[in-house]
Order: sequence, then C-alpha cells, then structure tokens
Amino acid sequence: MSNQPIVEVRNVHKSFKAVQAVRGIDLRIEPGEYVAILGPNGAGKTTLVEMIEGIQQPDTGEIFIEGKTWKGNEKYLRHLIGLSLQETHFIDKLSVWETLRLFASFFEIGKERCEEVLGLIELDEKRKAWMVNLSGGQRQRLALGIALLNKPKLLLLDEPTTGLDPNARREIWGILLKLKEQSNTSLILTTHYMEEAEQLCDSIVIIDHGKILKQGTITGLLGEIQDLPVKPVETRKITLDDLFISLTGRHLND
Repeated sequence: MSNQPIVEVRNVHKSFKAVQAVRGIDLRIEPGEYVAILGPNGAGKTTLVEMIEGIQQPDTGEIFIEGKTWKGNEKYLRHLIGLSLQETHFIDKLSVWETLRLFASFFEIGKERCEEVLGLIELDEKRKAWMVNLSGGQRQRLALGIALLNKPKLLLLDEPTTGLDPNARREIWGILLKLKEQSNTSLILTTHYMEEAEQLCDSIVIIDHGKILKQGTITGLLGEIQDLPVKPVETRKITLDDLFISLTGRHLND
C-alpha cells in the first residue's frame, strides 16, 4: 500500500510586490483526510489554497498533487480536483438538472452520475426549478454537487457555508460527512466557523502572516493551550478560537 500523500507542500513562498503572502509553508495531506485551514483575513490561507489548486504559482518551493507538479500535468490534475468557492454564479434561467448536465459535459460525464449527485445533495425534488428560484443553501448544495461530479480525489472548499443560516449550513455538513463515509476523497476547507472545522475535519492548520503557527488534530491542539488571555470558566468548552487567541492575541474572525 502506497504512503504517498494526496497533497505535499514543500517550503513554499509567495509574494505580491512587497507583501509576503506565504512564507515557507510545509504541509502534507493524506488520502481521505479532511483538513481545515484557519486564519484571519490576510493570513495567507487563500493564496496557499490557490497555489494548491494551480491558480497561482509559488515563487519558490514545490507543490505535489498525488506526486505530480502542475507543470506538464495540468489536464491530469484538473480531473483529480473538485472546487467550490464561497459564491458561485449560475445561469438564472437554467434548471437544476440542466445546470448539472452542463457542468457534467465538461468532463464527458453521463446522466447516471448526475442522478447520483442529485441524490447526494438532496435536490431531486428541485430538478426542474430554475436557478433564480433556489435559496442560498440550495445553490450552495448544487455548487458542492458540481464539484463532486468527477468523483474528485481532492475537494477544495473556500468558505462554502458563509452567509447561510444554521440549518442550511448543517445540510452542507451532512453531505460532506456522508462523502467521507462513502469515499476516500480528501478535503481542504477554509472557514471562519470554528464549529464547522470541529465537526468535519480530522486535522487543523492555523496560519497567520503567511506561516503555519500550529497544525495537528483538534484534540491535540486544544490540549496544548496554556496561558489563555482570559481563562474560560469550567463550564465553557475551550475552542479553536481560544487557541488562536493564545497564539496571536486576536480572534480568528478579526
């Protein structure tokens, strides 16, 4: 059995003029592992994810997806990855089914897989509904379904539940947890919702000022917290935000 990671980031740096967005990051993600990348705005997490997904190129360092770099392997790697952004724009006067079929055609995927995805995201009863008539939660479930059409080995989700109500957010979580049970897909998730990271992910990577401050399992990281600026009362659960405060002196949402 191969011990090759699905993603390996080796000493990656990336700057934009005078701004050092990523400063020497090393990261390894295993097949089937769900990883949350946390950090405040401007921490470097979006730049890191964009380099992993091939949108940006590192200034120095290397990124491997299933042992391959983006250079010379772009077509192959695009078929390994599923991507869903914080906000996805669809054609208003296409139905849910027509939208699925449109994106499936880019991968030459047939109707059978579209039916499977429609069931997974629980939108079968909305198959004939126009996109303009869907709720925000339904649109995000469809965006997630589109990202899953090609049965990706690596799924990248950029704040997929931002702006959704708690029920809609939990519907997205349910889909991702079901996916975790049924496949060996790896997940890279960026989020500002601490509960989301705790519910979904096996491990956490905390980034600030372009560097990894801490990484590991949630239980392990929370067990390391010492000298909190404000000690939690005994009845309050210590959170990932508490950990971030102890490392940086500010909240993850700052």
